[in-house]
Amino acid sequence: MNYRIAIDIGGTFTDGVIENVGSGEVRLAKRLTTQTDPGQALAEVVDDLIGAVSRLNGGGSPAGAVSEVVHGSTLVTNALIERKGARTALVATEGTADIIDIGREVRYDLYDLDIEMPKPLVAREHRFELAERIGADGVVLVAPDEAGIAAVVEQVRQSGVQSVAVSFLHACVNPENEIRMGDALRRALPELAISLSSRVAREIREYERTTTATANAFVQPIVAKYLHELSARLRQAGIDAPLRIMVSSGGSTSAEIAAEVPITTLESGPAGGVLSAANAGRAAGFDDVLAFDMGGTTAKLCTVMGGKPSVVHCFEAARVRRFKKGSGLPLLVASIDLIEIGAGGGSIARISDLGLLTVGPDSAGADPGPACYGRGGEGATVTDADLMLGYLNADFFLGGRMALDASAARTALRRLGERLSLAPHEVARGIFNVVNEAMAGAARVHIAEKAQDPRRFTMVATGGAGPVHAVEIARKLRVPRVLFPIAAGTGSCLGFLAAPLRVDRSWSRPARLDAIDWREVDATLTDLKRDAEQELKTALTRPADVTWQILVEMRYVGQGANLTVSFPLRSVGPSFASELDAAFRKAYEINYGGVLPAGSLEVVTWRIVGATQQDIKRFVWPSASGASGENITPKPKAYRAIFCTQAGSMAEVPVYDRYALGGGTRLRGPLVLEESESTIVVPVEADVDVLGDLSVLIQLGGEG
Repeated sequence: MNYRIAIDIGGTFTDGVIENVGSGEVRLAKRLTTQTDPGQALAEVVDDLIGAVSRLNGGGSPAGAVSEVVHGSTLVTNALIERKGARTALVATEGTADIIDIGREVRYDLYDLDIEMPKPLVAREHRFELAERIGADGVVLVAPDEAGIAAVVEQVRQSGVQSVAVSFLHACVNPENEIRMGDALRRALPELAISLSSRVAREIREYERTTTATANAFVQPIVAKYLHELSARLRQAGIDAPLRIMVSSGGSTSAEIAAEVPITTLESGPAGGVLSAANAGRAAGFDDVLAFDMGGTTAKLCTVMGGKPSVVHCFEAARVRRFKKGSGLPLLVASIDLIEIGAGGGSIARISDLGLLTVGPDSAGADPGPACYGRGGEGATVTDADLMLGYLNADFFLGGRMALDASAARTALRRLGERLSLAPHEVARGIFNVVNEAMAGAARVHIAEKAQDPRRFTMVATGGAGPVHAVEIARKLRVPRVLFPIAAGTGSCLGFLAAPLRVDRSWSRPARLDAIDWREVDATLTDLKRDAEQELKTALTRPADVTWQILVEMRYVGQGANLTVSFPLRSVGPSFASELDAAFRKAYEINYGGVLPAGSLEVVTWRIVGATQQDIKRFVWPSASGASGENITPKPKAYRAIFCTQAGSMAEVPVYDRYALGGGTRLRGPLVLEESESTIVVPVEADVDVLGDLSVLIQLGGEG
C-alpha cells in the first residue's frame, strides 16, 4: 500500500492525517502542541498515525510505504510575533539603511497619542551600506568596487550575526549588484544564511521589499534547523519520503526551497484550511464558499469563488495591534486572501476598559490552556463557555482521550461573572454571543469589500472549534447552508493533501503600455519560467502536468492601486498590448463601474505562476463503506441539555455519533453530532443531511 501523511502544527493542537492513496481512506491524530519543542508533538502524532494503520493491518509498520509527508506550521509567524529569530544584518544602498525605520510614515491610528509602531527586525548597529546604485530603469549608475564589497563583508563578519539580508535600490529591475554582494558574502562567510531581496521579492516598493528580505533572513536559520531536525525525526520513525512544505499561496514546495525562502510559508496552516474548504465545497457541488476555520488560538475566513480562493501579493504580519491594518510588517509574499476574524477556543474573556464583556485577542494556548483542560489555566475562555452551554461532552473530548474539568470551567466563569454581576451560565452565553458576533461582523466587512452577498455562499467549517460555532455565525450572516466535511477537526491537513505544487515569480518593471520594451519583457519572463521550473523539479516526486499563467498588475498612469489581469503563459510581443488594454478596462469596469476614456495605462509588475493540476480530492472515512442511512431511523447515543440560540433557553436535544450515521440520513435540529476531533452543534431548527461521503450539510434557508 501507499500512504501520504499531512501534519499541521497550530497554536493549541498539532493535527495529523494519514491517507491510503489507493482508497482515499483517512485516519486522524491530534495532540496538544508542545510549545518549547513543536517537533515533539509532531513526532507523537506521526507515531499515532503509523500505529493506527499498523493495528488495522494486523501488525507491521507501514512507515516504509509512506510516499510523501506534507507539513505546515506556525513557526515563521510565531518567530516574527515573538521576535525570536536569528541575529540579522542588512546590507543596503548607501544612504538607505534607515528605510525600515522610516517605513511609509503613516500612522495606523491617527488619534492614538501613545501609538506603537512595528519594530524593525534588524538593529541599527547591524545595518551596513555599500556605495552602489541602480537606476529606476535598471541601468547601473554606480558599480560597487571590490574594496567596498570587502569592507562590508568584514563589517558583517565582525558583527557576529547569523543571517544577512541584502536589499539595494531598484534591485527588482536589475539584481546585478545584489548578486555580486551576495556571492562575496557566501564565499567569505559560508556559514551565514543569505537573503537577496531580488530572490525573495523582486517587486517595487523599497520599504516593503526590504522588510520582506529582512523577515526572510530573520527566520531562515531557525526554519532550516527545524526542517533538518524534522527530516531526522521522520527517518527515526522509519519514514524516508520526500518532505513537502505548504506555502501561503495555497500550494506546496520542497523542504529545500522552504528553507531558502521560508517567508513564503508564513500562512501555511490557514492556507490548508481554505484549500480543504474549497475542495469539500466542490466535491459537494458548491463552487462559491465561505471557508471558516476556527482552531484553539485563532479563526480565519476566506471567500472562495468559482472553486478558487483569491491570492494577494502583500501580506501584513506581526501586528502591534492585532486587528489594526498598518500596525504590522508588510511582506511581499503571495498569500491566500484571508482575514483573521476573531478568537479561537482558547481565547480568554475579560472586561474591557468600558466595563463590557469582550473576548481575546490573548489566548490560553496549549499551556496552560482553557480552565477546563485542568492544566492550571484560570481565565474563562471560549472553550469553557462552550462546555458550560452543553456544546461539548466533558467525557468525549478528543474522543475520550482527554477529559474536561467542568467544575474548573464553572469556577473560571463564576470568577468573571462576579465582576459583571452575572451567573456563570449567563457569562457563558455572553462569551458565546460576543465571539460569534465579532466573527460575523468581521466577515460582513470582508464579504462587502469583495462586493459579494453572503446569501450566495455555502459556509464550509473546519478546525476543532469551527463546527461548534459555524451554524450560529452563518445564521447571523444569513448564509443559507453550512457544510461540515469529514475530519473537519483536522481540516488543514486535508487541505495539505489536496494542495497542488505551486511556484510564483515576479518582476517589477513599471512602464507605460505604449512604451514597453517587449524584447526585454519576453526574455525576462522566459528566465523567470526557467528558474521556476527548476524549483518545481525539486518538489515533484513524479511527472505531473503544470499549468502556467502570466499575471500582469496594471493601473492608469497616476494611480496608486493596481488591478491584475491573467493570461495563459506564452511568448509576448507588441500585439499583446491590445489584449492587456482590453482585459484591464474590462476588469476596471467590473470593479469600479466604469473606465477612464482618456486614461493611459501602465504595467507595474509581471508575475508567473506555475501549478500542478488541482482536481477534486475525495477522501473516504473508514466507515463510509457501510450501509446507507436511507429509510433507517438513527438512534441518538444520548440526550443533553444545550443552549438553543433560536429559543434563547436550554433544552434537551439528541446527541448522535456522527460517523454512525450513513449517507442519506436526514435529521432535524436542534441536535449535536459528536466526533473525536470536533463537535457539530446545531442550536436552531434546521434540516441536517448526511451526504454520501459522510459530509454533513445544514440547510438554514437564510433564516436570520
